[in-house]
Amino acid sequence: MEKKFDIIIYGASGFTGSLGAKYIEKYTDKISWAIAGRDFNKLQKLQEQLKSKPEIIVADGNDEEALIKLTQSTKVVASYAGPFNKYSNLLVKACVKTSTHYVDITGEAIWVRDLIDDYHQECIEKKIKIIPACGYDSIPSDIGTFFTAKQINEPLKSIYAYHSMAGGVSGGTIESAFTMRDYKSDYKMGHPFLLNPKGSYSDQQKMLSKDYFSIKKNKKFNKWVVPFVMAITNTRPVRRSAALMEAKQESYGPDFVYNEFQIVKKFSTAIVTTLSLAILGMIIVSPLKKFIRKLFPKPGTGPNEKTRNNGWYEALFVAKTTKNHEYVYRMYGKGDPGYKSTSMFLIESALSLLNNSNVGEFGVLTPATGLGEDLIDRLKNQGVVFEGPLNK
Repeated sequence: MEKKFDIIIYGASGFTGSLGAKYIEKYTDKISWAIAGRDFNKLQKLQEQLKSKPEIIVADGNDEEALIKLTQSTKVVASYAGPFNKYSNLLVKACVKTSTHYVDITGEAIWVRDLIDDYHQECIEKKIKIIPACGYDSIPSDIGTFFTAKQINEPLKSIYAYHSMAGGVSGGTIESAFTMRDYKSDYKMGHPFLLNPKGSYSDQQKMLSKDYFSIKKNKKFNKWVVPFVMAITNTRPVRRSAALMEAKQESYGPDFVYNEFQIVKKFSTAIVTTLSLAILGMIIVSPLKKFIRKLFPKPGTGPNEKTRNNGWYEALFVAKTTKNHEYVYRMYGKGDPGYKSTSMFLIESALSLLNNSNVGEFGVLTPATGLGEDLIDRLKNQGVVFEGPLNK
């Protein structure tokens, strides 16, 4: 059956979703698209701001019948509707049922693990691609590692990513952080290979892949290395990518190890960053979190346009080969990473998926294994820098 739309943006009236809807407008002459969500009035207000006046589709995240009707009408769903464990469970189920491809910006790795268990094999059989984590978590980490590995003609021992960034925080992201612990699952977020296929990692890899929580000076960059708040979210998809690449005989390297950190210039910043992360962790597990949550921005809010435009992100990838050669590669982009860049990442991922939906791997994938070099080319066209080696 011919589908009416190429892409439907779900959760379009939210803060980041509305940025995605405004971003996709420049492709209106090339694709057919619509905006969707649960609140008609909010979607209508967004529609009034858009030159192309896309069609509105109302579908609550708990209305399975409406979601099936929505997914039957499109080739790709691009979802900004988080928390995803709360609002996108039935949406993904509907996508699989109607053979519709799906991308989102979730950082909820335990939820993704359940998607793998529930739908990976069925997606392979139906030739569907479900690709979570196509936002700032985890495009730079996953695609940056993939890019780095592809540049080096030697098996890799490890890649360590060092992140730095500037930007604001939205209420939606905070809501996801506060609600994730309420999601019921048999899995534990602390497992470093949470998203990996069974038997795809060694004891040595597990030992070398523990989450980092310390402060130390990196002489190579002359900066302080601190825990990265997104590391527990980003490392799991990258390790899944490595396992899936190895399964199709395109291994990054034997017993490949990936980890990531944040780097800052000043020791005082390192102390504040590390303590803030520790306090946030304690708040999230505290019985008082419902009361403390009210002190933070509400869902649907986010940084102003000036903050979004002035933001940036950088990731430096230090790769070591089995021959003990070392190479440094870089991914850099302008725009607030969590919002301006994330909104762009998801739309470019959806367009990449639209153009490559019938080729490559199928299943519950990662950005690297589902989109790979095509997405890198698309991001380069949007001004994202991929370069290296920097140390040669």
